[in-house]
Amino acid sequence: MDAQPNGSSDHHFRERFDSLLPSIRRRWPDLAQHTLEATRGSMDEVVRLIEQNTGLTPQGVREQLEELMHSAGEGGRHLADSLDPLEQQLEQLLDELNTTLRPRIEQPVRQRPLLAVGVALGVGVLIGSLLSGGRRS
Repeated sequence: MDAQPNGSSDHHFRERFDSLLPSIRRRWPDLAQHTLEATRGSMDEVVRLIEQNTGLTPQGVREQLEELMHSAGEGGRHLADSLDPLEQQLEQLLDELNTTLRPRIEQPVRQRPLLAVGVALGVGVLIGSLLSGGRRS
């Protein structure tokens, strides 16, 4: 397990309690949601509650809760790692759009600003009427 002092682990548990609740409920389905929420994320209170309802030792419960925190942390890191390439790809695509599309749009708008405002207004009215027409029927 982690070599964290008990206080640090308790603080970490309290911070992540809401996100850990579904996992705790899956592992100990007999515990009522409101009873768990009444602990307000106190690891000692959750340990005591699980101990009373399951007969596990406090140390056993604490180890299982720390395992849940560790596995949830690993899942979050894995998700973040898998999103990094997508984020980079999106940034690259936006940069490409900015360099290629922006000049093509800006030039006509600068040459004919009133026409551009009129087109934007017409498109807005058209979308507005389509949206409001869908609500009436």
